[in-house]
Amino acid sequence: MLLTTVLGMASDARFADALHHVGHAGGIEYIDLNLADTRRRRLRVTTDRGTDCAIALPRDVELGNGAVLLLEPRRAVVVRLAQQAWLRVRPADRAAALETGYHAGNHHWTVRFDGGDILIALEGPRADYLERLAPLLDTAAALVVDDD
Repeated sequence: MLLTTVLGMASDARFADALHHVGHAGGIEYIDLNLADTRRRRLRVTTDRGTDCAIALPRDVELGNGAVLLLEPRRAVVVRLAQQAWLRVRPADRAAALETGYHAGNHHWTVRFDGGDILIALEGPRADYLERLAPLLDTAAALVVDDD
């Protein structure tokens, strides 16, 4: 199946009723993607029901959690974003925060902020990120905080 557009988001009111009916009939198929895959415009995937799909989107179209790629009376294809893993880094002071942010930007890492902590989206092995952050961690300019 070739999917070439994002019709909208499953959370949009205009899709809610139709998706509800398709869902009751067991017709929703999900494409599970990680964060890195949502940035791609062309990819080959398999839905949770085994349907082979080729996604080919224009450059200005973005994939995201809940993106509706197909909506027919008895069938829908929706993107489901896999749970994102984050590395929580706590800089020791403002200078360390600036250095950590600069470092993350230099590597083009996806980040978000939570209070004074910098959360880095893990799009590869955790050890790779720790290795690149070693100069900051070894000098105690930053500390990795595990959420329990």
